[in-house]
Amino acid sequence: MWRGIQHNNTAQKWLSFFTFLCTLYITPFMLGYAGWYSGGIYREILFYVPFQQLFLIPPVLYFYVRSLLDQTFSFQRKDWLHFIPAVLYLLYTLIIFISDQWLTEEVFFYKDGRDKDFDLWYQLLGFLSLTIYLTASLRVYKKYKGLSYATLSFADSVLFKWAERFLTAFVLLLGIRLLFFILNPEWAEFGRKFWYYLSFSGLFYFISINGYNNNIRSATSFRILEEPIHQDTSALISEHEGPAEQIPDLEKRKEQISLLMTEQKLYEDPLLTITIVADRLGTHSKKVSQIINLGFGMNFNDYINTYRIESVIQKIDAGEISSQTIMGLAYDAGFNSKSTFNRAFKRLKNMTPKEYVDKKAKK
Repeated sequence: MWRGIQHNNTAQKWLSFFTFLCTLYITPFMLGYAGWYSGGIYREILFYVPFQQLFLIPPVLYFYVRSLLDQTFSFQRKDWLHFIPAVLYLLYTLIIFISDQWLTEEVFFYKDGRDKDFDLWYQLLGFLSLTIYLTASLRVYKKYKGLSYATLSFADSVLFKWAERFLTAFVLLLGIRLLFFILNPEWAEFGRKFWYYLSFSGLFYFISINGYNNNIRSATSFRILEEPIHQDTSALISEHEGPAEQIPDLEKRKEQISLLMTEQKLYEDPLLTITIVADRLGTHSKKVSQIINLGFGMNFNDYINTYRIESVIQKIDAGEISSQTIMGLAYDAGFNSKSTFNRAFKRLKNMTPKEYVDKKAKK
């Protein structure tokens, strides 16, 4: 939490809260094996502590993903609605505590000797809530991935693939848990559910370590291709024009964008975004995206990488590979990592850069 406050990083704050809640979630499992629920004063206290915040973990995870992937995300007043179920459950546990400890002469709610956190209705609703918010989080990631390729020339470097793997693994874990809900609904039996808590611990440890160690901030705004198109200041595109399919003089507009690449070599900027291209043309990012999609049949990331690959190939063919390494040529062309360069090269030429160089050497 302190790191998020120190660097004004909203995602880190949400991650800290999520980590804290996950720690609470597995606490009954750990204390149960330690014998704290067996009797004595520990048992009386632990039964009234709502460790498993099943209505709070899902929205916190969702807002962590939102703040991680959308640089313009800000928590709005309406977003508090997501936390109403969690607040109601906290009030429910408070009523139970007050009633059993102060209002009744003997224990009423806990007379069955079982922790209310493990009531079947609560576990089922918590499972449903987590499923819904995990699905929403995966949709956010899918949207982020699409927008990144549509707006960034360095999309591969900021895809947060570890987050996608975590969410996918979490969904699979929920699927297994659903199966056990059907086969063995007695969820309060800790000893028979150790596999689930161990798996959950591994997943939350994975996202915590990756989240805290990953200093990359999202360069994608979810609003960049969704904002209304305002009056343009150039003759490239006018406000009255319809969708991309109806853009007149499309070939002329394609040529204007291509000239920025061939003459000004914008593709050599490793941090090139569609906003920069739009600013050079005096138009809106959404229109540039439409022209590239319709006119060239590819997204912005692939379009820029095409120029970068062709630049590398031209230099290899010209014999510059003798004085520079392949990666030296790749960095000069605008690539910022070896893996991104290799993937883009193979996608365009159906061979690796080394294979291409070896092939040229044999001629």
